[in-house]
Amino acid sequence: MLFGKLYDKVMSWARHPHAPWYLCGVSAMESSFFPVPTAFMLAPMCLADRDRAWWYALITTVSSVAGGVIGYLIGMFFFDAVGQQIIEFYDARDKFDKAVSWFDTYGVWIVFIAGFSPIPYKLFTITSGLLGMALVPFVLASIVGRAGQFFLVAALVVFGGERLEGSIRKYVEWLGWAVVAAAVALWLVTRG
Repeated sequence: MLFGKLYDKVMSWARHPHAPWYLCGVSAMESSFFPVPTAFMLAPMCLADRDRAWWYALITTVSSVAGGVIGYLIGMFFFDAVGQQIIEFYDARDKFDKAVSWFDTYGVWIVFIAGFSPIPYKLFTITSGLLGMALVPFVLASIVGRAGQFFLVAALVVFGGERLEGSIRKYVEWLGWAVVAAAVALWLVTRG
């Protein structure tokens, strides 16, 4: 049971006394350069301690927006030295070019959309700085978008309660392999 053991390990990490600090670090890094979505850490922490789910969503939002500002600064001041490297590392040149064109069409709204959706937020934080978007609208759109995503995750866990945790535990192998299959299919489609 590969995913069952992994699930148990993640839940033990989620209960670690320093887990909120790790969540802050992951949230900040994910907004500027880290590949793992913050929800993968937030959801197990909310499951492990549903009484603190709203607190976890709040600290995730604050640290994610702070990381977004770091991404913004990378785009504004260090694009050639750092931003280009991040884009190349993720082989995201096409996505980056699309993000730039979306800024022309949607302006600050694209930051909100990227903050809320599974679109790689880091591309939009870096692009915002590179294009010189005003910092205050960037931060406000980031707060609303990121809070929307993270509080939605917390709400699903809080209101799903023990039933949700039991279902995840029961079907974790199927869910895990379904995610792997979806990731492989997505990779094949985007490479083709």
